[in-house]
Amino acid sequence: MTRPVMIAGAQMGGIARNESRKQVVARLIALLRDAHARGAELVVFPELTLTTFFPRWWMEDQAEIDSFFETEMPSAATRPLFEAARELKVGFYLGYAELTTEAGATRHYNTAILVGRDGQIVGKYRKVHLPGHADHRPHMPYQHLEKRYFDVPTDGFGVWDFGAGKFGMAICNDRRWPETYRVMALKGAEVVMLGYNTPTHIPWEPIYDHLSAFHNHLVMQAAGYQNAMFVVGVAKAGKEENSYLLGGSCIAAPSGEIIALASTDGDEVILARCDLDLCQYNRKALFNFAEHRQVQHYGVITERRPA
Repeated sequence: MTRPVMIAGAQMGGIARNESRKQVVARLIALLRDAHARGAELVVFPELTLTTFFPRWWMEDQAEIDSFFETEMPSAATRPLFEAARELKVGFYLGYAELTTEAGATRHYNTAILVGRDGQIVGKYRKVHLPGHADHRPHMPYQHLEKRYFDVPTDGFGVWDFGAGKFGMAICNDRRWPETYRVMALKGAEVVMLGYNTPTHIPWEPIYDHLSAFHNHLVMQAAGYQNAMFVVGVAKAGKEENSYLLGGSCIAAPSGEIIALASTDGDEVILARCDLDLCQYNRKALFNFAEHRQVQHYGVITERRPA
């Protein structure tokens, strides 16, 4: 038996600071229709899909900051995307900045949702591993202020049903941490979807600039292999304001092989037939968690932060 799912990654080129939600959503719908025409059942969009990557700027006016966030989903601006998904019977993953209230307190999250083929939201994930800094560094060509603009959620990594499979979500920097994938694999995830916005030049860590593309694929391929899952990593890529974002959107198989890869730094659809039974095969063979994991030796992973 096989359980094939046609999964597309919808890479996007840069989004200007003054580009409206309406303009961005029109691009998303075009990519969704392209993916559908090629047989996709699920489309993965990037992190913070609806706006430019605003954490590169230091802002003190809270109203200006909040203008990059969504207070409802779907909103008036994004509803056409949900309607197109329902019309085409194509699900999607969408990353965006979320402004909400919890227990009477305002919270800001870097968020992703999974939307089913009926246009209804199936699940929501909020980014756990926030990179960058919270202090002002005006000497840099641009900053990375996720720790200033976003909160760390209290909920962690979830897994949701989509069709015949189990799907998990992650966002950008989450992909670098092996715990991200292992937690979801232990919950049964067969596919992990993640969007990213990654500058090719890291002003505070320039020594790794030449390795950015290598590291990007390395972590996703290793995660796919070590957890017997598909990993769908989708970028916002190319020139965006005063930064250049890494492309390389890809789909990695449970073997660790890349089975779909973007060839541009712009709006582009990649597609792969992902047989979810391959995950189960690998989990009964080399990576049989029940048979081979020795959890009594892993406690230090959650007992300590630093070495």
